[in-house]
Amino acid sequence: MSVGAAGVGRVFRTSGRACVCALSLGLLTSLGACGGDASSGPEGEVARTSPVTKPSDCISVAERDLQPVIDQAGIGSSLCLQPGSYDGPLTIARTVTIWGPSDAVIKSSGQGTTIEVEADGAALLGVTVDGSGGRFDKLDAAVHVVADDVTVQGVRVENAVFGLLVEKANRAHIIGNVVQGPDEGPLGLRGDGIRLWETRDSEVRDNQVIGSRDMVIWYSSDNRLVGNTVVRSRYGTHFMYSHGNHVEGNRYVDNVVGVFVMYSRNVTLRDNLLARSSGPGGMGLGIKESGNLTVSNNAFIANTKAVYMDTSPLEPDDFNTFENNAFFHSEVAVLMHSSEERNAFLSNAFVSNHSQVQVEGGGDAMAVDWLGNFFDDYAGYDLDDDGFGDIPYELRRLSSQLQGTYPQLGFFRGAITLELLDAITALFPMVEPRTILIDRRPKMGRMEWTSFDAS
Repeated sequence: MSVGAAGVGRVFRTSGRACVCALSLGLLTSLGACGGDASSGPEGEVARTSPVTKPSDCISVAERDLQPVIDQAGIGSSLCLQPGSYDGPLTIARTVTIWGPSDAVIKSSGQGTTIEVEADGAALLGVTVDGSGGRFDKLDAAVHVVADDVTVQGVRVENAVFGLLVEKANRAHIIGNVVQGPDEGPLGLRGDGIRLWETRDSEVRDNQVIGSRDMVIWYSSDNRLVGNTVVRSRYGTHFMYSHGNHVEGNRYVDNVVGVFVMYSRNVTLRDNLLARSSGPGGMGLGIKESGNLTVSNNAFIANTKAVYMDTSPLEPDDFNTFENNAFFHSEVAVLMHSSEERNAFLSNAFVSNHSQVQVEGGGDAMAVDWLGNFFDDYAGYDLDDDGFGDIPYELRRLSSQLQGTYPQLGFFRGAITLELLDAITALFPMVEPRTILIDRRPKMGRMEWTSFDAS
């Protein structure tokens, strides 16, 4: 059997342990027992931006005081920085392109935002931005974009409170940048790596955010987030009141939360890797009061909760679809805050999870459409050899039911206590566990660990 999560990874069996290898942004990252770390490369080397082509017919600049050069540049001209250090802060109020190699470093003065982009159509390419002020209330950032049709590409950000902020803008292009956060200290006291606020029709593509706080998409609709990597942060991507966004081919590894969709509609999540979201609040994908979501071909690997759903969808005409996803090695594959309706789980794979589905508050998932899913604990048969079980898959685990009603029992996860409870219930059915879900046509077949490909 082969299951989706396209372009995300391959699961294989080695030395008796399951490992997950993810290929993204051209970088091979091994998770867990496979070795390496979840940073930007197989050996954990420093993340690097890709070189950005030097503009033709550009003006060579080596002056440390760059602001007068920008102010006097002709509209549409290109300024090519020589390697060296340049003084910030800078304000780009003219439609110009500023290009430089990575060793052209624009340094913060220690106060405020380092580069303010105010001109429509301006571009900042290839340089390194070192530092910002330290004011969270002022959103001191490395780069702050407040204009339309701006490109920030191949820029490296380090030692800044906030990384790349785009505010009240349209058609921004945030491409191939590296935002290196502090990677230490309390997550809530770090700044956001990339932040879109009231921004529309923009692309955030092939960026790397490392050790930051969040990637925030708030009050921002119709944007595309493609091919990004976010590791060791709090929220890999946090949507709020942001509709019509498309999230594809991203890697979220070792964050508290991979993606959280809140008060948003018509969001598509496809071909993403959401792995090792750990801790009591760890979740690969969180959904709160959001609808018309399409969640397909994603790999959820080794999360505390792979998917957490709270009152979703909220609107009576909305519907959420989860199709062809892989749920592997999580404490709980799907956790619902209440008995959710107008959700469908189609052709997903549930393998090696401690609990396949839990519903808090003593509810169930009987109103959810379950069809054609692969469950590794299915004990049925396929006499007509059509690839689907001849009897329904029914989830009735007393331990899962009790944990949904009494979450504090999660303390005993991994211990023999709950396993014995399920075994005794099966052998001596004095207490009939509540039916949590029924899949009337469960997928059959052997999970081919050696050839599982998320494509």
